[in-house]
Amino acid sequence: MPNSARLLPPLAVLLAASMLALPARAGDWETCARASGEEALAACDRAIASGGFSGRTLALAYSNRGVEWKAKGDVARAIADYDQAIKVDPAQAAAFNNRGIAFAARADFDKAIADYGQAIKLNPQYAAAYNNRGLAYFNKGEHQRALADYDAAIRIEPDPVRLNNRGNAYGASGRLDRAIADFDAAIKLDGRYALAYYNRGNGYYAKGDDARAAADYDRAIALDARYQDAYVNRGVVRERQGRFDDALADYNTAIKLDPRDVTAYNNRGNLLFRKQQYDRAAADYDQAIKLNGKFAAAHFSRAMTHEARQQFAAAVSDYDQVAKLQPANAAAFSHRCWAQAMQSYLQDALADCNEAVKLDAKSVKAREHRGFVLLRIGRYAEAIADYDTVLQAEPKRVNSLYGRGMAKRRKGEYAPGNTDIAAARAIKPDVTAQFLRYGLLPPDTDAR
Repeated sequence: MPNSARLLPPLAVLLAASMLALPARAGDWETCARASGEEALAACDRAIASGGFSGRTLALAYSNRGVEWKAKGDVARAIADYDQAIKVDPAQAAAFNNRGIAFAARADFDKAIADYGQAIKLNPQYAAAYNNRGLAYFNKGEHQRALADYDAAIRIEPDPVRLNNRGNAYGASGRLDRAIADFDAAIKLDGRYALAYYNRGNGYYAKGDDARAAADYDRAIALDARYQDAYVNRGVVRERQGRFDDALADYNTAIKLDPRDVTAYNNRGNLLFRKQQYDRAAADYDQAIKLNGKFAAAHFSRAMTHEARQQFAAAVSDYDQVAKLQPANAAAFSHRCWAQAMQSYLQDALADCNEAVKLDAKSVKAREHRGFVLLRIGRYAEAIADYDTVLQAEPKRVNSLYGRGMAKRRKGEYAPGNTDIAAARAIKPDVTAQFLRYGLLPPDTDAR
């Protein structure tokens, strides 16, 4: 059950509209432009309602009020104000940029990209608009376009946030060394930029450099003791390093900081599963699924916990959910095949194993599970063929050696069957008792 390290979305920079000195009602206009929160909103309302402003000055008042509505989370009102600003002054690049930010907040990335494009057309040196358009492309998964925009933004005005954003785009494109170089540059410009340390840690994690990843997560947490995602990812690294108690402490802290983080619950459950604390693991998976019933990883992990406790019907139920959520998940079909076989629903099991092999012909586990089902059904030649495939990949895989030996014996091929069984027992002396628990009777003792 692999844990998951997460990548935070890169940050966009909201630029407040530029401010101009005004001769009339300057107090309200200046407060609208320079203040924030309710004070700014009230001043903007008065300035706009006064009728004393027009053209670019009035447009800036609408734009600044839009910034305040966006800050309050009222995106609809923000967009309405940006619409008015653009209507009054179609040449105001900042209004297009800000409206793009509002559209992006609604995940309407195409409209956001169009607005950023207009802002850039009006001001080709508008670094923030390039950066924000890059972020919109990134969120659409168009990483090459994102990189081009980040390049432009950084060329115009190097900035730690933009370097961090470009690093994320390189990372998402699989260019980890380039990503890490950008995070390095961001940190050089701002040594207290916790997000850049976090993302560089993600880059090192992806490269398998756990020591450097852990050091970067340490630094991110030292800069921000409430950096919840850094605790989650440091827990993943510590678990991979075998530091299970430290990993557990990180997951505990992450859950305390955000009790609704399904990944933290899932990861802690996986760690408890590894420690064979199945009831506690199941409780964490229960909570993750309660928070997000479509979280396939938690259903899969909980199913494996059911299997470990011999609760095969419950395991099948969770694998059902995984198969619905991820119809191409070969492992889910393979494991459901096994859980069905453990209940002696052999035809259902065979159908699942067939689907698993169809989805992933190289899956050793799916072939091994199918070999067992075919052995139980009595289709010995087919079972041997599956076990052969497994053992070509992993010659000392105990269950396949023993299963193939049993299939050969039942075909009457006693000498080669005995050789396989002896090889399996040499690796795992209690393998016969194990298969007896699986519902397969031990070989007879005749010396043929």
